[in-house]
Amino acid sequence: ETVKEWWQPTPGLTWQWQLTSKLDLELQTDVIDIDLNVGQSVVDYYHSMGTKVICYISVGSYENWRPDADQFPNEVLGKDYEGWSGEKWLDIRRIDLLKPIMLARLDECAAKKFDAVEPDNMETYTNDTGFPLTYEDQLNYALWLAKEAHKRGLAIGQKNAPDQTKDLVNVFDFAIIEDAFYFGWAEDMLPYIQAGKTVFAAEYTDLPGDFEAFCYQSKKLGFSTILKHRDLDFWIQNCR
Repeated sequence: ETVKEWWQPTPGLTWQWQLTSKLDLELQTDVIDIDLNVGQSVVDYYHSMGTKVICYISVGSYENWRPDADQFPNEVLGKDYEGWSGEKWLDIRRIDLLKPIMLARLDECAAKKFDAVEPDNMETYTNDTGFPLTYEDQLNYALWLAKEAHKRGLAIGQKNAPDQTKDLVNVFDFAIIEDAFYFGWAEDMLPYIQAGKTVFAAEYTDLPGDFEAFCYQSKKLGFSTILKHRDLDFWIQNCR
């Protein structure tokens, strides 16, 4: 096997995930997941503290506030993404049209020296997108993104999409999952741990789950689990 030229996160890492409000620079974790559009100095700061930095991009939805929003052709824009204003689902079958936009984003992640990428909203075919997407469409897109991330020296995480774990675990470098304990599919991600790769898990305060119980399960599975507000501000509770 050739030596991989990108970060290989192993189980047991601590993490923070923050996409809104002022970044909390006091909190020290092994890993932080932050937005692509942060300034270079932010990535440099975390690196100076010995923290690995994950680059958040949405690969399955259009967000009307992004600097590259005007580059999305109309034909790839689907239904509104319910619950997330200003977002629409993308026709991920059209890699030909999405390619210049997504590759430019990966280039920016790499140029800012992020260690990895979080491809958010890669789970599309089970949603009401306005397009007749299939399991295969989603898989093709995910594998294409992984290949392009790795070309740029970036690790890439599987975001949710538990039913594709069997097809992705040997290609992707870690997983990021949401609400998996609450909805009872956390164990679907165990192949990552068995492959020596991290599962970063987040549960949210807007669901009535018992976080202590989730932490107990998380410990048994070997996941890195945190409790967050749904808008992913700086507030965090770690499994003790």
